Amino acid sequence: MAFVIVTGVSGAGKTRAVNALEDIGFYCVDNMPPALIPKFAELCVNTQGKIKNIAIVTDVRGGALFNSLFDGLEELKKQGCEYKIMFIDADNSVIIRRFKETRRKHPLSEAGMSIEEALEQERELLRPARERADYIIDTTNLSPAQLKQRITVLFMGDKRTGLIVNCMSFGFKYGIPPEGDLIFDVRCFPNPFYIESLKRLTGLDEPVRDYVFASEKTRGFVAKLFDMIDYLLPLYAEEGKSQLVVGIGCTGGKHRSVAIAEALYKHLLEKDIRAAVNHRDIQKP
Repeated sequence: MAFVIVTGVSGAGKTRAVNALEDIGFYCVDNMPPALIPKFAELCVNTQGKIKNIAIVTDVRGGALFNSLFDGLEELKKQGCEYKIMFIDADNSVIIRRFKETRRKHPLSEAGMSIEEALEQERELLRPARERADYIIDTTNLSPAQLKQRITVLFMGDKRTGLIVNCMSFGFKYGIPPEGDLIFDVRCFPNPFYIESLKRLTGLDEPVRDYVFASEKTRGFVAKLFDMIDYLLPLYAEEGKSQLVVGIGCTGGKHRSVAIAEALYKHLLEKDIRAAVNHRDIQKP
């Protein structure tokens, strides 16, 4: 039975994450007090397999009850129930904009308190959960469809246990992905953007791929990148890491980074490693 604890910052996208989990067959419960999690897990086990995959959302909406999260999870472990923590996050500026658009009140806000102050207080309360999270998904630059894809790959892909590698292309002009574990800068390689016939294409198009990999420097870098990832993955897996995000960045996130992230993704699949690819900024202007 897959048991997922979903938590994270208010306004970061937990509701969309839970909707994605429901779409792939999870039984989801929102805003459950942590102390009730072990009892709920026990009830689910007693359904004799009728409920196989469970996702529970617990966060600061529970007020002081949230402080007992790790006591509840420790009890869950004593019951022999393995769980994963998925933490949903986003930049403060994006969260503030979302609150203003929806005109909703932050769950920790009090009279005279700004959203910024409420977020600061919330992040401090959530810090231990973020540090222990198995999966951290930052939704700052993710569309709802991209978020759903990330979650689907995490929980609907190959059922083998072990590490999953997310190969993410991005543009440095839009910021480094906060969830990135390893970041590689490929701006030093020939840029298709300055070739008129390639400028409006992306790294998913064959002419751009051919141009990127025509450079001996690019091919040398990619060979060394493959060697490094191949060496590191068993070490991360031995440490117990569940997800590794490898960020490949160029200037705009459309050409070089996309082509190289795709190459890394295909390399990992050829080695029978669980992998996903996400081009964060490919649709940006």
